[in-house]
Amino acid sequence: MKKVICNGNRFQNCCYDYRKGESMKEFGYEKQYDVIVAGGGVSGTVAAIAAGRLGADVLILEEGAYLGGALTGCGVGPMMTFHAGEKQVIRGIMEEIVERLKTDGYSTGHIYDTMQYISYLTPFNSEGLKVVLDEMTAEAGCTVLFHTFIGAAVCGEGKIESLTVCNKDGIHSVSARVYIDGTGDGDVAAFAGAPMTKGRESDGAAQPMTMNMKYLNVDTEAIKEHIRTHIADFSRHQGNEELMDTVSRFSFCGFQNEFREARERGELEIRREDVLCFETDRPGEYIVNTTRIIGHDAVNAASLSDAEVTGRRQCRQLDRFLRRHVPGFQNAVLEFTGPRVGVRGSRQLSGKYTLTAEDILERRSFDSVIAHSAYPIDIHNPKGVGTDSRFLSEKGTYYSIPYETLYCEEIKNLLAAGRCISASFEAQAAIRTTPTAGALGHAAGVAAALAAKGDGDVSKVSRKELQKRLKEQGAYLDL
Repeated sequence: MKKVICNGNRFQNCCYDYRKGESMKEFGYEKQYDVIVAGGGVSGTVAAIAAGRLGADVLILEEGAYLGGALTGCGVGPMMTFHAGEKQVIRGIMEEIVERLKTDGYSTGHIYDTMQYISYLTPFNSEGLKVVLDEMTAEAGCTVLFHTFIGAAVCGEGKIESLTVCNKDGIHSVSARVYIDGTGDGDVAAFAGAPMTKGRESDGAAQPMTMNMKYLNVDTEAIKEHIRTHIADFSRHQGNEELMDTVSRFSFCGFQNEFREARERGELEIRREDVLCFETDRPGEYIVNTTRIIGHDAVNAASLSDAEVTGRRQCRQLDRFLRRHVPGFQNAVLEFTGPRVGVRGSRQLSGKYTLTAEDILERRSFDSVIAHSAYPIDIHNPKGVGTDSRFLSEKGTYYSIPYETLYCEEIKNLLAAGRCISASFEAQAAIRTTPTAGALGHAAGVAAALAAKGDGDVSKVSRKELQKRLKEQGAYLDL
């Protein structure tokens, strides 16, 4: 006798309609959307807002309980960077988010980086960001399904026909004319059979993962005083000492000697060279971005699970180290670790065009430009200690990213957004950070809405129309 597994509660879920402020008894999985966005991180959420503002009927699928991705789910911050020197080159919806955070008291706005690794960075409150993104997606008319995992893509004739999802309703299919992969790991693209790469070209190794920590009650003045009296040990602060007192929120990197000695004594297993910390929008609250989880695979369930355990173990070691060896942390309160491990890179789409390190460092121009950025190539050693940073030769300049990095020829109605676009290992290390990922999402959302008005083929989108619509939504494009 064949065993049948039934879901007796089919279509009896209780989704919340933000636009109407009431519960919906039936979601309606049979409906076809104009655009489905897989992943509610920054890139996916901005893509959804952009598409919704152009009249597209948009569904966001998010495995977590809130939007914002790494910024709200991994303790990542601050946003780095909207600027090239003094010039702001990422605007549009990403800047709207910052302005809303500022208005609601959740961000200082753009401030100078006290280490001057970049010119400006943007502290924010992660809890406030959750609410702001809820509001902006609702205003754009987007539908959001939280607690929803994507398990498969059903394809035919070079297009995605539907996605198989699993949530409290069971296993169902959802469909759209155009799909945006905002998963970070390129899950939808991979499930659809799109050509993908993973990790470094030479050996497939990915940048290490990091489990961030967040502390309250850190004594900022104690840290500053230690840096002033040991300035020779803090190379990133040499020549920038005045910023320690003039910038409203503090960031620091250093304690290399203490870190190395702790590793030699066996107190730390973290294969990194220094301590990196960023003050949030709340004085005395710091994000510690220092753990380094080597040799794990973000798109392998067992490896990713082990990375979480490894990250928490490193956080426990680091907590002891900070209290013993870093002034200002003796009486600090550890708020959380994680809540999940942060991933810098995994799969990349092999698209119509692949962005390279040469494109970035030589600042090549593209007729189909859809975003700019000035964040440097920033590679954390996949095998251990060391961080390789490569900056543009002229300070205050920026590079361009073309539309062709967002799609491949094999799947006609698919766009990538955020860190999983078509980019080499080195180039991805530059475009993976929040403001750039958001700008890429902005472009993907506009393109998806335009493609949905036609036959869904994203390669047919008029570049001129795409650029026009982006500029109408406030994006900066140096054409």
